[in-house]
Amino acid sequence: MSAALPTSSREWHLVARPHGWPKAEDFALREAAVAAPAEGRILVRNKYFSVDPYMRGRMNDVKSYTPPFKLDHPMDGGAVGEVIASNAEGFAVGDHVLHGLGWREIASLPAKHAVKVDPDVAPLSAYLGVLGMPGLTAYAGLFEVASFKEGDAVFVSGAAGAVGSQVGQMAKLKGASRVIGSAGSDEKVKLLVEEYGFDAAFNYKNGPVRDQLKAAAPDGLDVYFDNVGGEHLEAAISSLNVHGRATICGMIAQYNATEPTPGPNNMAMIIGKRLRLQGVLVSDHSDLQPQFVQEVAGWLASGELKFQETEVEGIEKGYDAFVGLLRGENTGKMIVSLA
Repeated sequence: MSAALPTSSREWHLVARPHGWPKAEDFALREAAVAAPAEGRILVRNKYFSVDPYMRGRMNDVKSYTPPFKLDHPMDGGAVGEVIASNAEGFAVGDHVLHGLGWREIASLPAKHAVKVDPDVAPLSAYLGVLGMPGLTAYAGLFEVASFKEGDAVFVSGAAGAVGSQVGQMAKLKGASRVIGSAGSDEKVKLLVEEYGFDAAFNYKNGPVRDQLKAAAPDGLDVYFDNVGGEHLEAAISSLNVHGRATICGMIAQYNATEPTPGPNNMAMIIGKRLRLQGVLVSDHSDLQPQFVQEVAGWLASGELKFQETEVEGIEKGYDAFVGLLRGENTGKMIVSLA
């Protein structure tokens, strides 16, 4: 090993379970010792880590599809970085890898939990977004869960985010008759139509979602991709055509609620319209990964699929990036870069 290994690393710990919106005092940036990797392990200097809406749920001590973050332990999540020490076959110093130990500068992990990525195929940060978990969520949620077919009219909420922006573009690339998106600012609405090729988009803060959606989709919807829940889901149920399908991916409208949030008041329409509403978890669709990477890498190379990232610099900005994401301050994937 040419360079001396670092002896310490900063990492973000959850120190209290947030009640409502996460506060700065719920987190602490702490120093941890770094040791040379044991057999079968690698040491990775993280270059980027991901902050994602699902992480808010992991801050609560409730049983869910993924275990809650432990108090006074480093949080985790997607990260990409460079191997700086290896005691594992098949991994060399200088390799770039995708792994699950974000929120820290240096990650020590079993090599079997890392996947090599190629910085020549796409920027490293893209493996956390358009070519990573959010991209596969969009792909699986649209094509497998929502059973999208050519000619479908599609509505996406949270359409300027990492998942939503990909859903809308993928639907267009596969022959949707109409793609509509909602977002939280006029600037994002403009981006959806002018940059991402949505047929229509609206700012949900500018009026009732139901009215704006009806105006944008006069002939109704076949597919709804839900990242928001609440008023958006109610509006979509109202606009979905007979045998419409909804993929329920996220409910960011209620992640920080301290009281139970009311559900849609028009659920009876599900019966008459024979609607199908189904949740999506990306971990159920790992079999699609090779097909997804091949198809999306092709779209990226041809310029048919566009993506944006909101980059926050410095590990000390981890909390700010996460709360900014929950407030909708990002366009596309929110990532923290560790220069």
